Amino acid sequence: MSSHFIFRRLETRDLLTALFLVWDVFLKFEAPEYSEDGVREFQRFLDFETMKERMEEGTIVMFGCFNSEDDQIIGVLAVNPRDGHIHLFFVDEDFHRQGIARALFDMALEVWKENNCKEITVNSSSYAIGVYRRLLFVEADEEQTVNGIKFTPMKRQCS
Repeated sequence: MSSHFIFRRLETRDLLTALFLVWDVFLKFEAPEYSEDGVREFQRFLDFETMKERMEEGTIVMFGCFNSEDDQIIGVLAVNPRDGHIHLFFVDEDFHRQGIARALFDMALEVWKENNCKEITVNSSSYAIGVYRRLLFVEADEEQTVNGIKFTPMKRQCS
């Protein structure tokens, strides 16, 4: 992995730029498979005030990767530290396949282990299934659509 990356836990001051990255990547890779209702539902999930509140209460922890050359955020992972669920996992297209997703996931794994998490879950988009398989996830059920959002439930052991 390049030494041009800085990884750290995100703070509320990072939230807006993190959400913009998530939205941009979502529009490119996932939104084309979603209905209009699904896109709106995902956009509602990204509400700044709600996400800020969840970060402050500790129900979501966010990790980020920054490009050290320009301090731009290029990867985001948002997880529930207690129940082991991944809520958001997005990396800028220009930085795919450079180890960023693995490094972000490893950071979250440490938090889950500290919280004695036994199983990690995610509702994966069809685009990301391969990424999650490389992170040792397996499909837990068939593809589903809820509120216009298409996903495949996946899981893996925390250890």
